Amino acid sequence: MLLIILGDGVVANVVLNKTKGQNAGWIVITAGWAFGVAVAVYAVGSFSGAHLNPAVTIGLASIGKFAWANVPVYVAAQLLGAWLGATIVWLAYLPHWPVTESQGGKLAVFCTAPAIRNTSANLLTEIIGTFVLVLGVLAILTPKNLNPVHGWDAGFGPFLVGILVWAIGLSLGGPTGYAINPARDLGPRLAHALLPVAGKGNSDWGYAWIPVAGPIIGGVLAAVLYKTVWPA
Repeated sequence: MLLIILGDGVVANVVLNKTKGQNAGWIVITAGWAFGVAVAVYAVGSFSGAHLNPAVTIGLASIGKFAWANVPVYVAAQLLGAWLGATIVWLAYLPHWPVTESQGGKLAVFCTAPAIRNTSANLLTEIIGTFVLVLGVLAILTPKNLNPVHGWDAGFGPFLVGILVWAIGLSLGGPTGYAINPARDLGPRLAHALLPVAGKGNSDWGYAWIPVAGPIIGGVLAAVLYKTVWPA
């Protein structure tokens, strides 16, 4: 929920009409998402291990670092949190929906869409982005890196994960808007479909499977590579 409040919130601030941040640009959006990830990881790390992303959860389960029995309830919680976060963003920007003409811009607040619609290329982009995310997270949290004698303190990890997400957005976010998280895309897309957003268009369900399937594939591939390279 916190991730989406800050992530979808920064998109709303940039793309909706008559906001203080209108047209602030891609750097602001990627920074907002990065900071949102860091805050959310700090907030829930001690409760759930900071499982904000089904691609991470499924990736860890695929290499035996998370119990498969817990995957359904974690994914359900991730989707619910994302839906709630998107609903809160809708409420926070309530006066700005009617004065924004672009249906695509309104949808962009909630979920991703490709810059150039090409199914195989869009899927590949999401696989690559999530591969970098999951491999990066696992590398950041490698025990030797968390050793205060040889690396950084564990409390610095969430900040570095935020920097990682910022780097992905800056470097790989252009083609698809870097969902890199099935819950981040699907939960808010459901919110867009169900909420009475003024002047909204359709929720682009034809594209919706790509930001779900791509991140799961990329997450599993990254986890398998990590286990192979760092078997301990």
